Amino acid sequence: MTTAEEKLKERVKELTCLYEVTSIIVNSDYDQLETSLEAIVYCLKRAWQFETVTEAFLKVGDYQVHTDDFTHDMVMLVSKIKVFNKIEGEILVGYPSSTHTPSDFLEEEQTLLNNVALDVGNLIERKQIRDSEAITRRQMERRDRLHILGEITAGIAHELNTPLANILGFAELLKDKITDKETVRDLEKIMDSAIFSREIVKKLMFFACEMPQEMKKVQFIPIVTNVIKLLEPSLRSKNLKMIKAFDTEKIALKADTVQLTQVLFNLIMNAIYYSPELGTITVGIVETDNHISIKILDEGNGIPTELEDKVFEPFFTTKPIGEGSGLGLSVVHGIITSHKGKLEHKPNTPKGTIFTVDFPKLN
Repeated sequence: MTTAEEKLKERVKELTCLYEVTSIIVNSDYDQLETSLEAIVYCLKRAWQFETVTEAFLKVGDYQVHTDDFTHDMVMLVSKIKVFNKIEGEILVGYPSSTHTPSDFLEEEQTLLNNVALDVGNLIERKQIRDSEAITRRQMERRDRLHILGEITAGIAHELNTPLANILGFAELLKDKITDKETVRDLEKIMDSAIFSREIVKKLMFFACEMPQEMKKVQFIPIVTNVIKLLEPSLRSKNLKMIKAFDTEKIALKADTVQLTQVLFNLIMNAIYYSPELGTITVGIVETDNHISIKILDEGNGIPTELEDKVFEPFFTTKPIGEGSGLGLSVVHGIITSHKGKLEHKPNTPKGTIFTVDFPKLN
């Protein structure tokens, strides 16, 4: 390039490219970002000195776009894309190595490429900020709903406690006075229903944080063992095999014994419910430097992908009507959170679900 006219032509192409890239970024749809990035690489193709043979490639995060004839064996200029000061990708612009050499690139072209990489990095930053704000907003909305639901639930639980106690008490009195066996069986059904309803009320109160915690140092393994022993009839009814994998018998943590029992009971009972006949349930406990982790593995059908975010929501259940209140996992989640713990689930291999509870280690 020797004449002033040719130099001016190249500067116009570079400025036009910057203007087009800026316009693309300003009008980008964050939900269809790949389309914008693809438009950017074609802008770059038109901005280089030998535009008929220029090809471009852009990769950032999960996105990867390129012009039609791009290959990685070309002679290329490269500029890294930084997102929040961390390299997350790169832009490459190249010529065929059979006809060109690195000396064919202009100094201004590297500057242009660096500016475009900076703009792309800024675009990805804005998308990540937008996504983070959306997640935070959904979390705040969910917390607000749960707070309101908790207040309503606490009121309902208190209102139901007294009539349930009356139903149960008077049914027991009638049972002692009546000798007719059929009537006694009917009263026992009433009592069983009242007890079942009372347990739901207890779960409601746990969910609403109305049950005071009694935090103290407890031995973890005996509590787990007792819960498994209580559930042995349910295990036998489906011919399930229970595997206990404990690192040590002496693991202590700070917890409310009743609430901890409820957590274990709900998680293991869920594993039993969703396990097939003759299946295996594994309860493993591991002590690390900072946490005590318990894993409960079943061999059921697993949690469908579309329901993964709903399993901890109150009143959500996949069980048939009458077999589940939808409070079990939401109560469990609330209890674990109040113990400064963490509850997660993931697919088992080859089938089933793994629930993992991490409790902070006793200091």
